Amino acid sequence: MRSPIPGERTPVTVRVDRWRAGLPPDAWPDTLAASGGLWRRDVFAVAEAYRAGAASPRQLLTAVLAWGYGPIGYGPWRAAKSLDADPDGKRLTYALEEVSASTPDEAALRTAYRRFRDPDHARLPWLGPGLFTKVLYFVGYRRGVGGVQPLILDRVVASQLPAEAGVGRRNGWSSEEWLTYLRWAAEQARVRGVEPDEVEMAVRSP
Repeated sequence: MRSPIPGERTPVTVRVDRWRAGLPPDAWPDTLAASGGLWRRDVFAVAEAYRAGAASPRQLLTAVLAWGYGPIGYGPWRAAKSLDADPDGKRLTYALEEVSASTPDEAALRTAYRRFRDPDHARLPWLGPGLFTKVLYFVGYRRGVGGVQPLILDRVVASQLPAEAGVGRRNGWSSEEWLTYLRWAAEQARVRGVEPDEVEMAVRSP
């Protein structure tokens, strides 16, 4: 079994039975544990399988959303709406194209973020920045590389960030706000000698 990644304190509690009952059978990743505790490492494993062509974009999205919603009761319903709007996974594949192949640079991250907000090509219902940055994090993060890495930006993180991180307290941030936050986190990680996502986790649970 993989160890929790540095900075991760506890798993997210998920009602697996409710999720599996509420989603199409093809959307549930076989590699996810049948128990109700999801660690980030579990979702990273699905993301790695996605990049290798061994998991579908729908399975990837399910893993991220199950972890992201956790015990929230409406999570499976909203996830089903997102999945139903992309039955073949083409919108997700397009959105993630720039961050799937190699270590993404800032231009690739900006493109991916903007694609997720594009209603004509990749935007999905109930998948705003607070959730699609989770998808970008799990697919695009490269541990051990350092520098600017895709990180989660949701209302919890935004409410705890200092002003110099460049993020407003509202929901619905621009790609440039996200990138400013990523640069701030990269510098914080460099100074502290930790991974950038440890900075996000520390902000989330001070």
